[in-house]
Amino acid sequence: MAEQQDPFREIRPYKDQEVAEVLNRLLYNDELISAITGYQFPNASKYLSWLLKPVVRIALARELGDVNNVRDFQVLVAKYMEKMVARSTTKLSCSGIDQLDPDESYLFISNHRDIAMDPAFVNWVRFQYGMDTLRIAIGDNLLRKPYVSDLMRLNKSFIVNRSATAPREVMKALTQLSTYIDHSIVHDDQSIWIAQQEGRAKDGNDRTDPTILKMFYMSHRKAKRSFSEAMERLNIVPVSISYEYDPCDALKANELYALQQDGEYEKGQFEDIESIVKGITGNKGRVHVAFGEVIRGDFETPEAMAEEIDRQIRGNYHLHSSNLIAAGCGDETSAEEQAEFNARLESVAPDAREILRDMYANPVMNQRKAKAQENS
Repeated sequence: MAEQQDPFREIRPYKDQEVAEVLNRLLYNDELISAITGYQFPNASKYLSWLLKPVVRIALARELGDVNNVRDFQVLVAKYMEKMVARSTTKLSCSGIDQLDPDESYLFISNHRDIAMDPAFVNWVRFQYGMDTLRIAIGDNLLRKPYVSDLMRLNKSFIVNRSATAPREVMKALTQLSTYIDHSIVHDDQSIWIAQQEGRAKDGNDRTDPTILKMFYMSHRKAKRSFSEAMERLNIVPVSISYEYDPCDALKANELYALQQDGEYEKGQFEDIESIVKGITGNKGRVHVAFGEVIRGDFETPEAMAEEIDRQIRGNYHLHSSNLIAAGCGDETSAEEQAEFNARLESVAPDAREILRDMYANPVMNQRKAKAQENS
């Protein structure tokens, strides 16, 4: 009965009436308190955790004391986001947002470079323009710890089930996800952020996986809508996020080099968490968020629509000094910018440097190819 009344309970963000219970659970989650203590007091926590943890719990309770609903929680997150933007970026800019209707809901399909910051920057830009925040798709592979899942779902994230393996389970999970995305946009009037492919584009090549678009369509078959009709209903907008510097570039280059040499790469137990923390706190230089145009037109196949999404994402990608230097066309960049890029190259083993260079150069090459195709 509960599942019939709330068919998305397992994957959806938390509702306002659930916030108090979730916050109470978080306050008494020893693993979360330990993690915060270790972050705030990296040296002292090794010896005095028994003393510091009660202090951290009291401080956290005070911080959360005025949070009564999801918006209150997001306002609290916004305070920390503002500090992060000030500390880790030199400039945050956007384009195309003035073409969006604040009263419309959209399905934002974004390139994917950073686990946490891609949707966070899209959300932050919308927040600055007085627009409603997004529901964010996040894979359950990143939510192995209950407290992480609670925090993300408080912040309007919904869960993409990637751990299902049996064919029937996979089909059920994908249909539920497809139905939820459509329900969010059409019935709840809530915009969605989702990456254009599973996993980050570690090599700098942004490609849309048609499988994602096939998933969107699954819930429309019973209604006998065409693929084109279903996609039109979702108000799809491609989004390009570009970072002057990727805080995780060395980690990505080393991983790609290992794959190149050995044909496989085994992630460390806490590697995703390390990437999340590094992506949030590391220097990003200039960051630009480019909103494309709402996709309209008759697209008969997922592959055809994927090409249009790629065209917009690659064409709207804002090229930074790092991209131009990597592609060998940075004549007008400053000596300081060139020195910073060279320092990033030298941060990885010599054999991985070409991979890191290509990571920054590929967006330039992709734009050139796109323009050549348009002019041919």
